[in-house]
Amino acid sequence: MIIGGCMYQISDNVRRLTNKEKQQYSEQGYVKNLPVFSYNGALELQGLFEELSSRLPSDVDINKTNMWHKASKKFHDLCRTPEILDYVEDILGPNFVQWGGQFFHKEPKSGSVVPWHQDAQYWPLKPANAVTVWLAVYDTDKENGAMKVVSGSHKKGSNGFKHHTNNASHLVLDQEVSEDQIDQDNIVYMDLKAGEISLHNDALLHGSDPNNSDRRRCGITMRFSPTNVKGDLNEWPFFETQLARGIDSFKLNPIAQIPRGEATPIKRFCYSKDFEKDW
Repeated sequence: MIIGGCMYQISDNVRRLTNKEKQQYSEQGYVKNLPVFSYNGALELQGLFEELSSRLPSDVDINKTNMWHKASKKFHDLCRTPEILDYVEDILGPNFVQWGGQFFHKEPKSGSVVPWHQDAQYWPLKPANAVTVWLAVYDTDKENGAMKVVSGSHKKGSNGFKHHTNNASHLVLDQEVSEDQIDQDNIVYMDLKAGEISLHNDALLHGSDPNNSDRRRCGITMRFSPTNVKGDLNEWPFFETQLARGIDSFKLNPIAQIPRGEATPIKRFCYSKDFEKDW
């Protein structure tokens, strides 16, 4: 498959979700180790990460940028990999949009931490229904700061846990759920081989620890919702969607342009029109 001029080789093991995995997503809020890209495809992914991250000004942290799918044709086209969308369709159904795309990167021995949180708690989407694809650019495991989740925690809903503000500099997010609310027996580390993905529900408690290894850890996230989900523009005026698969008969949200070239987001929130001049 050719994407943005690069060959991303698909794994021979790619497939659809099994009924057992669909049930696991419903009951536990996640599935992991879904094959997408081969070893060679993962090397191409690493090249894409190197290329896109090298464009950023030296004082901009890639973890604090977002909307890459609105800025970069190469990133957008990666998010339209049919094998990725097949897995998402198995959860959301045939009609869904993309509204977020970013990197979560930790250098070796990085002390950065993502505190326990629920995405749905601060995403102004109604109804609350989003699937996050987490694509491993490099192998990720407990030692190098893999994402960790509390299995089944999504069943408490988007307001099931109390979040408080913590502005500590080592935290990637300033909203966190205190440790006393965490069911320690149900923590699962989302270990992935490069080129594999996980899927998780927007109400699932998750976070990540420091990278204590000598290896890089990087994931690409893609946020998808069914076409009947509406963003609150009073809270998120920049919210725009791109149709990822199927048809949008609801037309509830502003539409983001498909990138015609390569631009670089340097902050979290941008309109697609902000990138036009660089295409």
